[in-house]
Amino acid sequence: METAKTVKDVSPHEFVKAYSAHLKRSGKMELPHWTDIVKTGKFKELAPYDPDWYFVRAASMARKIYLRQGIGVGGFRKIYGGRKRNGSRPPHFCKSSGAVARNILHQLQIMNIVDIDPKGGRRITSSGQRDLDQVAGRIVVPLE
Repeated sequence: METAKTVKDVSPHEFVKAYSAHLKRSGKMELPHWTDIVKTGKFKELAPYDPDWYFVRAASMARKIYLRQGIGVGGFRKIYGGRKRNGSRPPHFCKSSGAVARNILHQLQIMNIVDIDPKGGRRITSSGQRDLDQVAGRIVVPLE
């Protein structure tokens, strides 16, 4: 067993779990009042069951920006989109909520984890990269 050095060395599932717990513990992220009733996309029928879904989505979005700079709200709508069930009609792909993505990006920007990229979208800041790498460094990676 060895410890990871960067976000790329860790399993995505383990990292998102650890980083969402870190965001919740830090108390810097302010939850909007609508998190318990909002749907995460128009293709969804219900709001998320997990009460910490906002922190999980924020951790996932921070990881996506770390791995690929320049993703904006439209890109996140596509990434978190899914299949809309149309009853007896055929299903089609549908984008997720833009307000949720916009709100999380705004919160991450206030926390100085992401910043606006001059070329478009968002990019990770140096303090944000250090923060994500520290959380990844605490996760134990099995030797192969």
